[in-house]
Amino acid sequence: MALTYTVFFSIFGLVFGSFYNVVGLRVPKNESIAYPPSHCTKCDRRLTALDLVPVFSFLFLKGKCRTCGEKIHWVYPLMEFITAGLFALSFWKFGFTPELIVAILFVSLLVIITVSDIAYMLIPDKVLLPMGIVLLALRLFIPLDPWWDAIAGALIGFGLLLLIAIVSKGGMGGGDIKLFFVIGLVLGVSGTLLTLFLASLIGAIAGLFMLRKSEQGRKTPVPFGPSIALGAVITYFWGAELLAWYMGFWG
Repeated sequence: MALTYTVFFSIFGLVFGSFYNVVGLRVPKNESIAYPPSHCTKCDRRLTALDLVPVFSFLFLKGKCRTCGEKIHWVYPLMEFITAGLFALSFWKFGFTPELIVAILFVSLLVIITVSDIAYMLIPDKVLLPMGIVLLALRLFIPLDPWWDAIAGALIGFGLLLLIAIVSKGGMGGGDIKLFFVIGLVLGVSGTLLTLFLASLIGAIAGLFMLRKSEQGRKTPVPFGPSIALGAVITYFWGAELLAWYMGFWG
């Protein structure tokens, strides 16, 4: 039965992942997420049900608009697939417990900000602040142990990123700073510090890769949001095991 529910959650993730693509791409541009309906950005044809099946439409249409042949960006199916996996993982990890609500909202936020940061190098307040308020309220009813760990994690996450931004003279965006406040609410102090370490490591690797592929050299802009999101996901689902392994390794 658990496997059946996991499959259902993955299907829900596919559907919501498609919606999160719309939110991540439209909200930073102050566009409505409902109107106009989904359409090809080149020929402006309104997409039909055949075009909108998450992941499968991309594969069936070979990654192109079936009217004008415009290539569909790889971010769309990738984020749909990732959201499906994260929804399934959330249920597999927490089952029908209160923490499942936190997990679904948290991974949803991370998916949306990843889309917007890849597209625009921007983490929109219109997504981050409402989700942060909801997660703060949830942590009051679904607290960490000890209960103050969430508040301490949020303050430390915000403070560390703000300090980095000041020292680097703008090397860290305001969206990243506020995102770490929210991450602190969900993960607590140790989880926030581990996320920062992992995000920095992932970001450094991604940055080197992009520098090698770009002709702009060190001026190549590299979004940090996806690295933060990946670090947060690893920490949320496997952070306790990583910390236990680390302590055992040095113990």
